[in-house]
Amino acid sequence: MPNYKYTAYFENEVLRKRPYFKKEWCKFVIENPIRIEVQGDNRVRFWARIAEFESRILRVVTLPDRTTIHNAFPDSNFKENED
Repeated sequence: MPNYKYTAYFENEVLRKRPYFKKEWCKFVIENPIRIEVQGDNRVRFWARIAEFESRILRVVTLPDRTTIHNAFPDSNFKENED
């Protein structure tokens, strides 16, 4: 199992704005994605459905190492059928 880390932005901003978020959800998304994309800045986006979060899709963005979590938010625009 990877040793996950968190950026200061995640710890100070994301969790402050969304105090109901659980770090375990972010780990689950990275380990069980339904889609992965590499952004232009080499950060990596992961998406997964979180049952505990009313089965909503959560997007998690990591640094290029894929273990340092930088951002996370519900992605209401996600389309599972898109290629």
